[in-house]
Amino acid sequence: MKKDIHPKDYRLVVFKDMSNEYVFMTKSTVATKDTIEWEDGKEYPLVKLEISNTSHPFYTGKIKLIDTAGRVDKFKTKYQKHFENRK
Repeated sequence: MKKDIHPKDYRLVVFKDMSNEYVFMTKSTVATKDTIEWEDGKEYPLVKLEISNTSHPFYTGKIKLIDTAGRVDKFKTKYQKHFENRK
């Protein structure tokens, strides 16, 4: 195995699904400025997720519309003139 090819900052990180407040801890090298106090009383880096396996429609079997970036509104404003011409 080659030496010195793996990242040095591999550590425990907490991931939090913001849509349903589900949290889990795993090892990662992801950079983050946020921290959270875990069940053991220690503070760990926090990564906020918009969607995870506990909220994704494929894994939950529930279909729900998640429009966090306002994609529908952006589409309507971009193509508003096309909609007006049809009337």
